[in-house]
Amino acid sequence: QLQLVESGGGLVQPGGSLRLSCAGSEFALEDYRITWFRQAPGKEREGVSCISRWEIKHSATLKGRFTITRDNVKNTVYLQMINLQPDDTAVYYCAAVQDSRCLSWESAASYINWGQGTQVTVSS
Repeated sequence: QLQLVESGGGLVQPGGSLRLSCAGSEFALEDYRITWFRQAPGKEREGVSCISRWEIKHSATLKGRFTITRDNVKNTVYLQMINLQPDDTAVYYCAAVQDSRCLSWESAASYINWGQGTQVTVSS
Protein backbone atom coordinates (compact mmCIF):
# COMPACT_ATOMS: atom_id res chain seq x y z
CA GLN A 1 0.00 0.00 0.00
CA LEU A 2 1.23 3.49 -0.81
CA GLN A 3 2.66 5.24 2.23
CA LEU A 4 2.71 9.04 2.41
CA VAL A 5 4.81 11.13 4.79
CA GLU A 6 4.44 14.90 5.02
CA SER A 7 7.09 17.27 6.31
CA GLY A 8 8.05 20.93 6.17
CA GLY A 9 5.41 22.52 8.38
CA GLY A 10 6.19 24.99 11.11
CA LEU A 11 5.68 28.48 12.46
CA VAL A 12 6.05 31.38 10.01
CA GLN A 13 5.27 35.07 10.17
CA PRO A 14 2.60 36.64 7.94
CA GLY A 15 4.02 37.20 4.49
CA GLY A 16 6.48 34.33 4.88
CA SER A 17 6.92 31.16 2.85
CA LEU A 18 7.08 27.42 3.45
CA ARG A 19 7.58 24.37 1.31
CA LEU A 20 5.77 21.20 2.30
CA SER A 21 6.88 17.77 1.14
CA CYS A 22 4.86 14.62 0.62
CA ALA A 23 7.15 11.63 0.20
CA GLY A 24 5.79 8.41 -1.21
CA SER A 25 7.05 4.87 -0.72
CA GLU A 26 6.48 1.54 -2.48
CA PHE A 27 4.75 3.06 -5.52
CA ALA A 28 5.46 5.87 -7.98
CA LEU A 29 3.53 9.03 -7.17
CA GLU A 30 3.33 9.91 -10.87
CA ASP A 31 0.75 7.15 -11.21
CA TYR A 32 -1.48 8.80 -8.63
CA ARG A 33 -3.57 11.89 -8.20
CA ILE A 34 -1.90 13.65 -5.26
CA THR A 35 -3.78 16.40 -3.48
CA TRP A 36 -2.91 18.65 -0.60
CA PHE A 37 -5.77 19.25 1.80
CA ARG A 38 -5.83 21.43 4.87
CA GLN A 39 -8.00 21.53 7.93
CA ALA A 40 -8.17 24.43 10.36
CA PRO A 41 -9.68 24.06 13.84
CA GLY A 42 -13.46 24.03 13.66
CA LYS A 43 -13.49 23.98 9.85
CA GLU A 44 -14.01 21.33 7.22
CA ARG A 45 -11.13 19.82 5.36
CA GLU A 46 -10.59 21.70 2.10
CA GLY A 47 -8.68 20.89 -1.06
CA VAL A 48 -5.69 23.13 -1.74
CA SER A 49 -3.88 21.81 -4.83
CA CYS A 50 -3.85 18.69 -6.99
CA ILE A 51 -1.26 17.15 -9.30
CA SER A 52 -1.64 14.10 -11.49
CA ARG A 53 0.15 12.73 -14.52
CA TRP A 54 -1.74 15.11 -16.83
CA GLU A 55 -3.12 17.96 -14.74
CA ILE A 56 -2.53 20.50 -12.01
CA LYS A 57 -5.37 22.23 -10.20
CA HIS A 58 -5.43 24.81 -7.43
CA SER A 59 -8.17 26.18 -5.23
CA ALA A 60 -9.37 29.51 -6.60
CA THR A 61 -9.26 31.00 -3.12
CA LEU A 62 -5.45 30.77 -3.04
CA LYS A 63 -5.06 33.54 -5.61
CA GLY A 64 -1.87 32.05 -7.04
CA ARG A 65 0.07 31.90 -3.79
CA PHE A 66 0.59 28.12 -3.78
CA THR A 67 2.43 25.96 -6.33
CA ILE A 68 2.36 22.16 -6.48
CA THR A 69 5.17 20.21 -8.13
CA ARG A 70 6.42 16.63 -8.29
CA ASP A 71 9.95 15.21 -8.36
CA ASN A 72 9.72 11.74 -9.88
CA VAL A 73 13.28 10.84 -8.93
CA LYS A 74 12.68 11.63 -5.27
CA ASN A 75 9.09 10.35 -5.50
CA THR A 76 7.96 13.46 -3.66
CA VAL A 77 5.27 16.07 -4.21
CA TYR A 78 5.89 19.59 -2.97
CA LEU A 79 3.61 22.45 -2.03
CA GLN A 80 5.37 25.79 -2.21
CA MET A 81 3.44 28.43 -0.28
CA ILE A 82 4.21 32.14 -0.40
CA ASN A 83 2.74 35.25 1.22
CA LEU A 84 1.25 33.11 3.97
CA GLN A 85 -1.49 34.64 6.08
CA PRO A 86 -3.04 33.70 9.43
CA ASP A 87 -6.01 32.15 7.57
CA ASP A 88 -3.57 29.61 6.12
CA THR A 89 -3.02 28.16 9.59
CA ALA A 90 -4.08 24.52 9.48
CA VAL A 91 -2.92 20.93 9.46
CA TYR A 92 -1.90 20.11 5.90
CA TYR A 93 -2.38 16.58 4.58
CA CYS A 94 -1.42 14.94 1.33
CA ALA A 95 -3.71 12.30 -0.10
CA ALA A 96 -3.49 9.92 -3.03
CA VAL A 97 -5.63 7.80 -5.30
CA GLN A 98 -4.72 6.07 -8.56
CA ASP A 99 -5.89 8.47 -11.24
CA SER A 100 -4.22 10.27 -14.13
CA ARG A 101 -6.47 13.33 -13.89
CA CYS A 102 -7.54 15.88 -11.27
CA LEU A 103 -11.26 15.58 -11.92
CA SER A 104 -13.35 15.96 -8.74
CA TRP A 105 -10.06 16.44 -6.93
CA GLU A 106 -11.54 18.39 -4.03
CA SER A 107 -13.63 15.48 -2.78
CA ALA A 108 -11.76 14.08 0.21
CA ALA A 109 -13.86 10.91 0.13
CA SER A 110 -12.33 9.87 -3.19
CA TYR A 111 -8.82 9.38 -1.76
CA ILE A 112 -7.49 6.06 -0.51
CA ASN A 113 -4.17 6.97 1.05
CA TRP A 114 -3.46 9.78 3.51
CA GLY A 115 -0.42 11.07 5.30
CA GLN A 116 -0.34 11.93 8.97
CA GLY A 117 -0.42 15.70 8.41
CA THR A 118 1.96 18.56 9.14
CA GLN A 119 1.05 21.67 11.12
CA VAL A 120 1.42 25.10 9.52
CA THR A 121 1.00 28.07 11.82
CA VAL A 122 1.09 31.63 10.51
CA SER A 123 1.44 34.13 13.31
CA SER A 124 3.42 37.17 14.33
